[in-house]
Amino acid sequence: MGAGGGPKAGGRGSKLTTFDVTSLVVGSIIGADVYVATAIGAQLVGPASLLVWVLAGLMAMTIALCFAYCVMMVPRVGGPYAYVKQAFSPFAGFMVGWGLLLAEWFSLAVFPVAFTQYFVSLVPGIDALGQAVLKAVFIAIILGTNLVGVKAAGRVNDGLTIAKLTPLVLIVLGGLAFLGFQTPTFASNLSPFVTGNLSAFGSALVLIFWAYAGFELSTLPTDNVEEPQRTIPRAIVTGMLIVIAFYFVTNFVVVGAVSESVLSASSSPLLDAARVMFANPASLTGVIVLIVAVGALLSITGADESGTVGTSQLAYAMAIDGLLPKAFRETHSRYKTPYLGLVILCSAAYVASLIGGLTALIDSSVFLLAFAYLMTCISALILETQHRDTARRLRGRRLVPVLGAACSVVLLVLVTPIVILIALVLLGVGVPVYVFFSPKKESEELRAAFLSAEAVSARAYRQSRRFLAYPLAKLRAALRGPGGP
Repeated sequence: MGAGGGPKAGGRGSKLTTFDVTSLVVGSIIGADVYVATAIGAQLVGPASLLVWVLAGLMAMTIALCFAYCVMMVPRVGGPYAYVKQAFSPFAGFMVGWGLLLAEWFSLAVFPVAFTQYFVSLVPGIDALGQAVLKAVFIAIILGTNLVGVKAAGRVNDGLTIAKLTPLVLIVLGGLAFLGFQTPTFASNLSPFVTGNLSAFGSALVLIFWAYAGFELSTLPTDNVEEPQRTIPRAIVTGMLIVIAFYFVTNFVVVGAVSESVLSASSSPLLDAARVMFANPASLTGVIVLIVAVGALLSITGADESGTVGTSQLAYAMAIDGLLPKAFRETHSRYKTPYLGLVILCSAAYVASLIGGLTALIDSSVFLLAFAYLMTCISALILETQHRDTARRLRGRRLVPVLGAACSVVLLVLVTPIVILIALVLLGVGVPVYVFFSPKKESEELRAAFLSAEAVSARAYRQSRRFLAYPLAKLRAALRGPGGP
């Protein structure tokens, strides 16, 4: 079911419960990242990457709680842009919004690279030119889907959700069976447990943290949530624990089933895991590998489609505030989508996918995200002094933002110097952009339409039915029954 309609059980037409917000958290984070990032840490530090997955998840949970505290003190749409603007100034808010826009642009460029890697693993022999064409076709599909509109895209995405989840279920079940039937091999692949140095651990932490990004999309204005002071923090902790457990189990079975030599050279670890786990009977191996490959390709396409929607909406929101060129808020006469902004974003993502490798693109995205996270955590401390009546009901209202800021700083300093330099230059470009566009008057009519309660609910509904959140939504609907609220 697309964004255009849905039952109240989907969280629309009624306030969101802890279950609803938990589903939203899970749906905001887990997507095709699992196909991209699984085993990426194992290539750097071996099986010890399992500990990094837990550490990165706990760091993301801490920062996510800072977002929750901010939205309870500043209950409005806009995310970090709104919080930092309130705590500091419009310019600071813009720079954070600009940083997020750049981070999402780098993330959008990751998926054409990942799609090509899985496709080439399935159909080997494609040369560099062919891979560039493949990336172009991928971007064209993403652009075309978004130009037509998110309603149609949402319906297609919902219909393919089971196809996306099935390969992961097969991998987990196959991995557990492999553990049971070939325990010595599984144990051997987990030894030695640590294969990298401290620098490699830092690199693995940055790359793995990227898989947890997206939690900021789960923070909604408190008017949408039932008993927000209790519901939002509880849902964030529960949702993040579900995500951490899912990532841990997936990586555990992959690292245990695939040898270190194969894993270190793999660009499509889940396909290699499927080949090992389902080696017998041989007649099934090709079928299982095909199912996993198709699931990966569908998931990566769906993730980039969803990410493009979110990025174009961020650019649209900044444009209607008068902070980006008017082109980013020009909508198509028939489809009502910001077509010029979409063309610009997709074209830029394609160029980045040709220039940057997977690691460099992820590093760049995480650095810019960490900048926005750091500013948000600091804003939480400042907002606490401005909204004491609300803040005094929040547990850890000072400790959590301090820990979140520390986590953000750790991510910032772990990125390679060349990536830091490139990111700072791109951030610096935002200064003349702000100076040139800031005097322009925002469009109140467009702003009201984009930030309306209905628009926010529609976006939340779509997010709460993504990927692993889909079974949670079905479970909630079954528990409530046909006559449920």
